Amino acid sequence: MVLRQLTSSPKSRLQLARKLAERNVPDDVAEAVLDRFEEVRLVDDAEFADMWVRSRSQSRKLAKGALRRELADKGIDGDTAAVALEQLSDEAEEAAARELVERKLRGATGLEDRETRDKTTRRLASMLARKGYQPSQAFRFVGEVVADAAAREDAGPAY
Repeated sequence: MVLRQLTSSPKSRLQLARKLAERNVPDDVAEAVLDRFEEVRLVDDAEFADMWVRSRSQSRKLAKGALRRELADKGIDGDTAAVALEQLSDEAEEAAARELVERKLRGATGLEDRETRDKTTRRLASMLARKGYQPSQAFRFVGEVVADAAAREDAGPAY
């Protein structure tokens, strides 16, 4: 059962322990199985955390805060999570946020209107906040990208 879980996708020790508990496997048996899997390196929380951070930061553009919460939900301790999160630089996190905002802003019009621009800014900052970015960061990134988009809109099409 544990091997089947690992073939679909990597799992943390806690995730596997939860699956074993769902199947009513006695705690001592589950511990022995998980210890053996760790011993032969089929379960490695540090490796799992590294992979999780790489994958989720690239595919979902999540900030360190959201990734830290997800790792904690998966049973990864704070120290292991901190080491895994070191691979994500502040510059990469900022670039991901800007890319997200730019992608969501493509085709947006009416940014010269203050009310529309403010509404768009709030929506985009909220989206970044849901992805784990600090509110001050989110509003700064969005403000800069929206200002650039508004300036391009004012300039008209480039021929």
